[in-house]
Amino acid sequence: MANTYSVTTRTGDRGTTRLFSGEEISKDSLRTEAYGDIDELVSILGVVRSMTLNPDVKQRVLEIQHRLFDAAAELATSLGQVHLLKRRIDEAVLAAFERERDELESRIVMPGDFIMPGGTTAGAHLDVARAVSRRCERKAVRLVENGFVQNQHLIIWLNRLSDYLWLLARLEEGPATQERKQTRESKR
Repeated sequence: MANTYSVTTRTGDRGTTRLFSGEEISKDSLRTEAYGDIDELVSILGVVRSMTLNPDVKQRVLEIQHRLFDAAAELATSLGQVHLLKRRIDEAVLAAFERERDELESRIVMPGDFIMPGGTTAGAHLDVARAVSRRCERKAVRLVENGFVQNQHLIIWLNRLSDYLWLLARLEEGPATQERKQTRESKR
């Protein structure tokens, strides 16, 4: 049976798009930038999930991807329509995420210096994801500051996400984690 839905809506032909809640906005808006960055992060995490051989990392990444879809949906929904969302980052989601982060941190031997990304390919992609997650957080904060989003739990979750991804990269890399070593050049 053929799908009657098309990925091409033609709304973008005018330089606009529709929010989840139906309003038409510019493709250059802060909202589209914010949820577009989350889309980029979800895709990077898909690369990680396809590469890792660690089933724990694979499952954790998949769970983050699901939560990022929830976060993006909220960023793509006007304040008056958030009741349409089936899932949101709320206090319970945040508390569970913090417990997971604490459990993960308890399993990691903390390095004594900065980390040089690239101990493993999947670990390097997790470090890219960590950097992109910080950009996502900055954009979400701008949406809050401009009155488009009011969910403080979402902001806190995004803030914790970069730490979580850093820890996940260290779990993925294990002994391949490379600390930054001071060289003769860097001592000058």
